[in-house]
Amino acid sequence: MSETIKVGMADLKVCIAPDSITTLGLGSCVGIAIRDPINKVGGLAHVMLPDSTAIRQNNNIYKFADTGIVELVRLMEQQGAVRKRMVAKIAGGAQMFAFQNKSDLVRVGDRNVEASKQKLKELNIPILAEDTGDSYGRTVIFHPETGDFVIRAVGKPEKVI
Repeated sequence: MSETIKVGMADLKVCIAPDSITTLGLGSCVGIAIRDPINKVGGLAHVMLPDSTAIRQNNNIYKFADTGIVELVRLMEQQGAVRKRMVAKIAGGAQMFAFQNKSDLVRVGDRNVEASKQKLKELNIPILAEDTGDSYGRTVIFHPETGDFVIRAVGKPEKVI
């Protein structure tokens, strides 16, 4: 019997197929789903902020794209995943509030997407698909067995990337 594992905000989890992983409420946050398609180990991180170096006295490495993605990959490798086979999909990074100001402080969604892409590039993990930006929140479910990343949003048709 398969289980759907829940990932909270500023959290991450790893699973092995047939289990799946879900996270709710990706607004400006980004969900990074990574899998090894050979052994079906998968992981999902729910990152809130792009850069851990910008905040002092913060012990939650899962909260940031730069440290959370590295930790997700490390935990997946502990479960037998091989980095050179890993592939990723990302979702979220919305601009949840309509501001005229284009300052970095209000562009958190864009900055989270950019930081996530940069870290995956540094780790040589290709991004196969993304559903990012716009102005609505998302709930996602990741199936490491197939690689399907199901995206649900209020008032929008469900999509699979």
